Amino acid sequence: MKHAALDFQRGFPVSSSDTVYLSVVDKFGNACSFINSLYMGWGSGIVARGTGVFLQNRGAGFTLEAGHRNEVAPGKRPYHTIIPAMALRGEDLWAAFGVMGGFMQPQGHLQVLSAMIDDDLNPQEALNRPRWCLEDGTADSLLALEEGLPLATMARLAEMGHRVRPVSGAGRNVFGDGQIIRRDAESGVLFGGSDPRKDGQVASF
Repeated sequence: MKHAALDFQRGFPVSSSDTVYLSVVDKFGNACSFINSLYMGWGSGIVARGTGVFLQNRGAGFTLEAGHRNEVAPGKRPYHTIIPAMALRGEDLWAAFGVMGGFMQPQGHLQVLSAMIDDDLNPQEALNRPRWCLEDGTADSLLALEEGLPLATMARLAEMGHRVRPVSGAGRNVFGDGQIIRRDAESGVLFGGSDPRKDGQVASF
């Protein structure tokens, strides 16, 4: 908590994507949290016959390097960022949510979930909050800080050893885009939020 951690041991997913997220919850508390992405370009380049649907190429995350955590082997999956999320309170649905954005996805999940749990923000407030993004996970990685974070916070992070990069305007797409539906188990009331950084909406019927 007192200084930047600079020794990262993990995979390095592609930093850009064309990803879609949707969240659906019904009156009974049944939910679907769904992220879809081709991964790179036009995915595998293979189309399912008669459907027009391109297959993804997440297998590109495997490597032939011996001993690597993503080495091709039976029963393994490559490191990737298709991680739609749900949170329960006891046995009841509390939230169905997701943040798109390649390498930003797990970081965005942490930030919106923390905003709702630790700071009691509603889904829209959690999505509106300025974010940070460790850009590639390497020892010399930049810590992107979104416009709206206090300057004192940015300065303190720099003092701790982070290589900070303030980001505003068109560059804000580095911080991902999310959707959230929260459910009150007692009343069944649903609360939705849609990220202002990208197209999307909350709809009910």
